[in-house]
Amino acid sequence: MQKLLLHPSYFGPVSQFVAMVNAEEIVFENEDNYQKQTYRNRMYIYGANGKLLLNIPIKHTGDKSGHQKYRDLKIENDFPWQKQHWKSIETVYRTSPFFEFYEDEFYPLYHKKFDFLMDFNYHSLHLTLECLQMDLTYQKTREYFKTPLEVKDARFLIEAKKKQTQSFEPYNQVFQEKYGFLNDLSIVDLIFNEGPNALNYLQRQEISFP
Repeated sequence: MQKLLLHPSYFGPVSQFVAMVNAEEIVFENEDNYQKQTYRNRMYIYGANGKLLLNIPIKHTGDKSGHQKYRDLKIENDFPWQKQHWKSIETVYRTSPFFEFYEDEFYPLYHKKFDFLMDFNYHSLHLTLECLQMDLTYQKTREYFKTPLEVKDARFLIEAKKKQTQSFEPYNQVFQEKYGFLNDLSIVDLIFNEGPNALNYLQRQEISFP
C-alpha cells in the first residue's frame, strides 16, 4: 500500500491501526476542521453492558460559523473526564489478560493535564505504538486538501458513525459470553486482551476502502 492519510484520534479504533501497519508511509491530517461524533474525542470499549462510549469534553468557541480547527480545539478540563475514563477502563479491563502488564503505561496519561485535544491524541498514539512495539514514522499535513493527491485517503476511518463497517477476525474479549464479539472497538480493547500478540493480529487484517 502507498502513503496513507489518517486523522490522529483518541485511542483510535482497530481499523485505524490495521490501516497503519499495512501502509508504507503515514501522514496525519493536522489542518482540518473539528467535526462532532468522530474518534477525535471519543472511543468505544467493551463494558459490562456492551459497547461503552468514552467521550472527551471540548470547549466550543463563540464563532457563528461553528468551524474550529482540530489542532486549536481545547479540552474542557473543568469536567473530571480523565478520572472517569480511567475508572471505566480500569473497571472494564482489570480482568483482561494483559491489563496489569500495561497499567503503569496508561496511568500517567490520565493523570496529566492536557489543554489541546490533538496533543492528547498524539500522546495516546505514541503510547499505543509503544505497547504494540510498532515502529512508525509519520508526517503531518501543513495545509488541508479536500481531495488529496499522491496519498490514499483513509480519513473516513475517523467517523464514529460511519456507514462502512470494517469486519475483522474475532479475538477473545471480556464480557463476550454476554454479547459476543464486538467488532472494531478502540485499540485499547485489543491491547488489553491480546497483549504482545496484538501487532500480529493487526497484520493479519485488511481494510475495505469505499
